[in-house]
Amino acid sequence: MASATTKPNPSMEPQPFANRIVPVNSAPPDFDAARDLPEGFLEFLAPLHAALTLRQRALVARRDFALAEAQAGKLPDYLPPSVATTNSWRVEIPAWCADQRNQMTGPADDADLVVKMLNSGAPGVMLDLEDSTANTWEHNSRGIKNILEALAGRLTYFDRKRDKTVGINPSSTVIFTRPRGLHVHQAGVLQGELLPASLFDVAMVAYQVDFSSLKHPLCIYIPKSESADEALWWRDLFQMIARLKGLPTNVIKCMALVESHPLAFQMEEFSWNLRDHILGLNLGRWDYMASLIHFNLENPEWVLPDRNTIPHNVAFFQNLRNLMPDICHKHGMLAIGGMTALYPSREDAELNTRALKILAEDKKNEANSLMDGAWTGHPDQNEIAVSQFPAPNQLQARPADGNTHPDLRPLPKGVGKRTLAGTRAAVRTVIRYRNGVLNGKGASLLDGYMEDLATDRIYRLMIAQRMRHSNTVEVADENGTPVRHAPEFIRDLFDEELERLLRESEKSSDGRREATLREARRISEEMIRREEFSPA
Repeated sequence: MASATTKPNPSMEPQPFANRIVPVNSAPPDFDAARDLPEGFLEFLAPLHAALTLRQRALVARRDFALAEAQAGKLPDYLPPSVATTNSWRVEIPAWCADQRNQMTGPADDADLVVKMLNSGAPGVMLDLEDSTANTWEHNSRGIKNILEALAGRLTYFDRKRDKTVGINPSSTVIFTRPRGLHVHQAGVLQGELLPASLFDVAMVAYQVDFSSLKHPLCIYIPKSESADEALWWRDLFQMIARLKGLPTNVIKCMALVESHPLAFQMEEFSWNLRDHILGLNLGRWDYMASLIHFNLENPEWVLPDRNTIPHNVAFFQNLRNLMPDICHKHGMLAIGGMTALYPSREDAELNTRALKILAEDKKNEANSLMDGAWTGHPDQNEIAVSQFPAPNQLQARPADGNTHPDLRPLPKGVGKRTLAGTRAAVRTVIRYRNGVLNGKGASLLDGYMEDLATDRIYRLMIAQRMRHSNTVEVADENGTPVRHAPEFIRDLFDEELERLLRESEKSSDGRREATLREARRISEEMIRREEFSPA
């Protein structure tokens, strides 16, 4: 595939679509699909585009409607009983993925990290084309190439410290591919038309991979779903690809993230719709928190405390964390917990000790909630994460209370603190995160925390909450004095944090850093002002 530079490209900027701003990734101006795509791919793509693109647009429009309803007072709720919730259907988990006590995740465009994750001993590895990879043609193309090489066992990187080329060691690690979400669009492939980025990513991998040589079926990690009906779109994508390849219709397997508030009420129905493909569900906690804020943005009682003061077992997480394994184990599926954001450090012993202690507590809590595994993002986390869960899984365990309809919106009362320092940290983080994106990084390690699109979205929403409800919700400074978060005050915070970052970067040899920091500051504040809070 052709590559492009990582410089900001106007064609990759979010564009209006229906009632929202959506991210559009465009091929470079000199791209020629017939020349630069794999031979025969356009013919493979055509029936998928014809059958699924308009459906994708309708599903995105329905998301807008559900959000508008919620912000008008009609919040998401459980669906009426159906065959999905009343029948005793089950999924059979094959032996090759029965142990998923840790799934290590990271950007697919980083070959060094991909090899290190696959050599970490983790039972599962998720190669990400989504939140932790910058949504540009160059990085997506590199990510797809790395995925194909990893699936074939051929991917390598050059280790400068050891002065040697390192490849993938033989193992039973299950490799998952996470494509971009259903809301993201791919331009420039078909002249004058937008494709669903999800369709493009899955089709590019499935078309080029040699299914007969895979050590396990092709496995897709479905992101950012918002309704059970969206599962039908993914089902039809998988089954159409299988038919086009002349393979059994259930040849593609998947896991799915629950990272939107509406989907939390439809997990069972979503899984039923994908029952021929699905292996389990994952609680994508950080995007879920962002979605929860978004759907409750009009309610001052949902103005959250500073993110890093919210305990991992806060009720709005814990109730969902308890419900997911019950639904999954009822139907024989795996339940996977979320990512622990604080990262270990090989340079800072104190931070390393704290990070690994928090990791163990977090994963033990998920194991006690009957999860079968969880996510990590660093090889040093694998052993501790795996050791918190019973081997190989807890599929036979069900909770004693069996509450099938718990409250998924318990108010966040009595937890954490709302502080000016927290607002300032949020402002600083969104500027630095966006600066990373402008430099081709979809995830950045900031102050010990791995920040990606999900946590950037949380911080943008938290700032917006505090602005919207500044007359009714107190946010205190270091002296305990309430500080009103008017738009002008937030603008000044952005200016102050930008100046701090510029001072800190004065010794940097990167001549573009000042320009990209200023642009990152502009984009971040504008996204908040324009209320661009969808995962973009």
